[in-house]
Amino acid sequence: DIGDIVRGRDMFKSNDNVEKALKAVFKKIYEGFLDKGVKEHYKEEKDGNYFKLREDWWTVNRDQVWRAITCEAPQKANYFRKGSDGRKLFTSIGKCGHNKATV
Repeated sequence: DIGDIVRGRDMFKSNDNVEKALKAVFKKIYEGFLDKGVKEHYKEEKDGNYFKLREDWWTVNRDQVWRAITCEAPQKANYFRKGSDGRKLFTSIGKCGHNKATV
């Protein structure tokens, strides 16, 4: 899912170009920190993945990403959602997760 991709955990459909781009994005976010304590907390791993930063960024921004995908999508956009029985359901009814703001 998108969260796995952002956090660098997508083991099934790894895409080198996407991973490179995400590394660059999170490097830029990291370099924008002014507080030395924050920089130390998120200091770069040897491979430049910023896994801790990516995890925390996703935790804080996942609802915004969900809204961007569903609420700002064209009215005829279709997407999958998880049913109460765990199955993936395809829907084109409504937007914003069927008018729910939760992720």
